[in-house]
Amino acid sequence: MDERAALSLLADRLPAAGDDAAVVGEQVLTTDMLHETTDFPDGTTRYAAGWRAVGASLSDVAAMGAEATAAVAVYAVPEFDADELEAFVAGASDVCEAVGASYVGGDLDESREFTTATTALGRTADPVLRSGASAGDLACVTGTLGRSAAALRLFDRGEVERANDLFRFEPRVRAGQALAPYATAMMDSSDGLARSLHQLAEASDCGFSVESAALPVDEAVRDVAENEAEIRELSTFFGEDFELVFTVPESELGRVREESPTPISVIGEVTADGVEMDGEELPDRGYTHGE
Repeated sequence: MDERAALSLLADRLPAAGDDAAVVGEQVLTTDMLHETTDFPDGTTRYAAGWRAVGASLSDVAAMGAEATAAVAVYAVPEFDADELEAFVAGASDVCEAVGASYVGGDLDESREFTTATTALGRTADPVLRSGASAGDLACVTGTLGRSAAALRLFDRGEVERANDLFRFEPRVRAGQALAPYATAMMDSSDGLARSLHQLAEASDCGFSVESAALPVDEAVRDVAENEAEIRELSTFFGEDFELVFTVPESELGRVREESPTPISVIGEVTADGVEMDGEELPDRGYTHGE
């Protein structure tokens, strides 16, 4: 059973777990786990790991349109090293500070490999769910796509300084708050753009028609990709970019672009059914933990 099958198994039993974060009163709560062998390539600094791990949970808060308030992390390693531990906490603290939240601690443990589990808390009286998109809405994304895919290529090349920089993404918390009054549905792109569109389509009982030429591909992707087919693969299916994928009525696009602190790209529109790119079926494929 892979991750997607496990999630499907739990869907009926845990209906509150269908969005990027659980809604508890006027708070949102989310948790993530990352492992050295699957999530942190050789050359990843502990600072970048702390930033990225906590940032992943903060991204879930952003996807709900919530204010990020606090985060904690479990830090587990085979043997503790003072410099590495301090670097991890510095990264975790700095990413929280970047979005106006506080890093308030966590837990230490021993493990056969470096492993971290993070939890973030946010606050909103009106969360944005995945289930509100309607035919005719515009399909949009924040920022650029393919950043993490490019980082992995750079780690493989030994260009670790640039790769670590790309790994330190900014969680779109402020953008999520700006979009919240207008977005009809929203989630983050941690599993990749294609899978995000399929997940939104399933939750909202709708479809999408998007154009590859409209995708905001990160410049780093063009630096590492060998051809246009590879550019499309890295920007559409790889995932782990932590941008926001959202829908909004066309009449609100001007306000959204004016109020968002992050650039917004319109990549297509919501349709009645089916998920297509350039008029052809878009495969439901993306990042899966453990692959």
